[in-house]
Amino acid sequence: MTSTCSPVTLQEIKAAREAISGVVRTTPVERSRSLSDLAGSPVYLKLEHTQVTGSFKLRGATNAVMQLDEKQRAKGVVGVSTGNHGRGLAHAAKEAGVRCIICMSKLVPEVKVEAIRAYGAEVCIVGMSQDEAQEEVDRLVAEEGMTMIPPFDHRHVIAGQGTLGLELAEQLEDLEAVLVPLSGGGLIAGVAAAVKAVRPHIRVIGITMERGAAMHECLKAGKPVHVQELATLADSLGGGIGLNNRLTFQMTRDLVDETLLVSENEIAAAIRHVYWQERQVVEGSGSVGVAALLAGKINVMGPVAAILSGENIDMNQHHRIISGEDVDVTKEGG
Repeated sequence: MTSTCSPVTLQEIKAAREAISGVVRTTPVERSRSLSDLAGSPVYLKLEHTQVTGSFKLRGATNAVMQLDEKQRAKGVVGVSTGNHGRGLAHAAKEAGVRCIICMSKLVPEVKVEAIRAYGAEVCIVGMSQDEAQEEVDRLVAEEGMTMIPPFDHRHVIAGQGTLGLELAEQLEDLEAVLVPLSGGGLIAGVAAAVKAVRPHIRVIGITMERGAAMHECLKAGKPVHVQELATLADSLGGGIGLNNRLTFQMTRDLVDETLLVSENEIAAAIRHVYWQERQVVEGSGSVGVAALLAGKINVMGPVAAILSGENIDMNQHHRIISGEDVDVTKEGG
């Protein structure tokens, strides 16, 4: 039976904002003329892809590292990642002078692997799924005494991601809905906890890809279940939520108003739109909110914000997509 913990609170999120303020930047919000015209209501883009490491993951990783005691710092930290958490944790550990090992599956794009190494972290490639990479993390914790900082199901990580929600609520006082990329649930749990605490009426909508939509399927099942990880343009949204999930499943279930799926073609269209219309380079996982808007899947009743959560895309792949090529990563060699 899955054990659960009390939900992360607004107080924890506010404490996280204080803790990470010297490392993590406040990212801007811009109104999208093209999407506003399309939706018939104001649409804003939260430019979180301009974060220091190119992703929101720096927030949670930094907050978690800040909470380590001296014994834990001496042993180092380890985590599993599809890319962006690893980059954020590597940066946070380097800033703190702490050893860091990131375990990743073979599905993670090489550009993300190299980016993590560039921050000074050690990288361990294991298996074909995030769950297999997690087994190596567990070994390092048991045998070397390292502290595991997971990508989402962790109080300090969720509280750190929640700081993004606080920023949004302060930047857009009339916000009616926020579109949040949905994977393991760390971002959406934190954002929902923050915005619902200060403005309960704000709708929180999770957007994820059709291929390997782990949290979406778990919510449908009413409990954490195994979902096969598949190749997708939104690769940072890949991976399961863990059968022993303690926080993000219940928080997503209780706080999120709706979850939606977008196709590979819709994700590609969003990457193109964000580049040509908004002049922004955003990875597939960061474009899913825009994908849902372009596909007419969001019933906008007032000002809505889409979180552009990351920019760490293989630029060769990005060039092919924005040039109009049909990039199909679901087929070998695609």
